Amino acid sequence: MTKLQFTAVFSAALLLFVMYFGCDTKTKDIQRSEKSRALSSEKTDINLLLRDARSAISEAQNTFVLTLEEELEKTSPDSSKVSLLKQLSGKWYEFGHPAIAGHYAQNVAELTNSEESWSIAGTTFAICVQDAKDDIIREFCSKRAIAAFENAISLNPENVVHKVNLALSYAEFPPAGQEMKGPMMLLELNREQPENVLVLNSLARLAIKTGQFDRALARLEKAIATEPENVSSNCLLATVYEALKKPAEAQQYLEKCRALQAR
Repeated sequence: MTKLQFTAVFSAALLLFVMYFGCDTKTKDIQRSEKSRALSSEKTDINLLLRDARSAISEAQNTFVLTLEEELEKTSPDSSKVSLLKQLSGKWYEFGHPAIAGHYAQNVAELTNSEESWSIAGTTFAICVQDAKDDIIREFCSKRAIAAFENAISLNPENVVHKVNLALSYAEFPPAGQEMKGPMMLLELNREQPENVLVLNSLARLAIKTGQFDRALARLEKAIATEPENVSSNCLLATVYEALKKPAEAQQYLEKCRALQAR
């Protein structure tokens, strides 16, 4: 993925295994053992996804990505390799396979270990979770989205965006027994930062998803009071008022939503 594509994916999603670099006290043998157990418990892997994806794209597209992969094999782990990985990620995203795009974005993050690259990897996997119809693929992407956002948080614990994205990743496809973890994380963020519009909008989205429109309305009214020109708040209010059978208010916020989007 080019830098522009990476930024676009991150901005569009804005949701829409913790690795502490430099302070990991586990031995290499323990790390390998844990990784092996984690992989063996999964129902799919990247090689299976690549095989299926290659059978679904055109011959020209296959030729393009295979050429990039051959170049990648010959390249040492430096900026050239990062550039090739970004191109592969961007192409697979363009071809409609965010799981594979996320895999290559994760490779970039593993090489660069930057807050931005981990956030982009997490966002790409989060898009996969939203788009995929197969729960096996959704689980594959969900685990990696969570891991990537956790890594971004470890590099910058003060960035609320990463924390919101992590919470929404848990909410979108919660691990067994942790169905309320995502909402609880957002509520904790709301207690810490009650005026944060991103957190309020995210809580409103979850409330809309579960049919709690009055609760969503209360969150969004608070968000609008804090930031009247927030695009998401206005667009979400249009949805909420429509659900509450208030067409005049719904139309008012729909028009404002469109006007803000057009700026």
